[in-house]
Amino acid sequence: MQPVLAFDVYGTLIDTQGVTVELERRLSDAAKAGDFAKRWREKQLEYSFRHGLMGAYVPFSECIREALVFTDRAMQTGLSDNDHDHLMAVYAELPAFPDVVPALDQLRDAGIRCVAFSNGTQEAVIKLLARAGVENHMDAVVSVDDVKRFKPDPAVYAYLRERLEARPEHTWLISSNPFDVIGATHAGLHSAWVRRHPDAPFDPWGGEPDMTVPDLEMLAERMSR
Repeated sequence: MQPVLAFDVYGTLIDTQGVTVELERRLSDAAKAGDFAKRWREKQLEYSFRHGLMGAYVPFSECIREALVFTDRAMQTGLSDNDHDHLMAVYAELPAFPDVVPALDQLRDAGIRCVAFSNGTQEAVIKLLARAGVENHMDAVVSVDDVKRFKPDPAVYAYLRERLEARPEHTWLISSNPFDVIGATHAGLHSAWVRRHPDAPFDPWGGEPDMTVPDLEMLAERMSR
């Protein structure tokens, strides 16, 4: 039986560092813009974890905005409310990584079912993928918003299997985020880590993903064999 591949969106299909160009315009400092984008992304995830642990769920877009305001204050960049609104709009139109469409084309040709699986709401993710030219390559979009939990809560991976009507041994989580890979493995799914940066470490939790690839084209090649 062919596997079902569930792709994380932010950082796996969609390049969250794509906001850096706009930050450079706003901050007039390329190095600071890169640091800002990285810190903003890390804070989004931290806030989703904290909201989850508190049982105080909010849509992921609120975590993104909260993280933006924090990063602005922490780095003392002096962005205005209008700047915040504009950057949030840019974040809703981030580009896909260049390997995404070729890889998804190869997987589709091999008869492998692919879905998007994200912390973002379904509406936000569908719009994001459509603008990035990826939506038509996905069989479905599955959002944690339906269960009001965030990755890596086991409930979201159970919901994924329920939506896909797939057994754990036939379900793969594909992500560039180690915490997501570990969460899926803990929930009994297969997992593939997309190690987009060669110096990126994997969390030393005593387990490894079923597959590690440098990009999605390598994933597609291995899955299509």
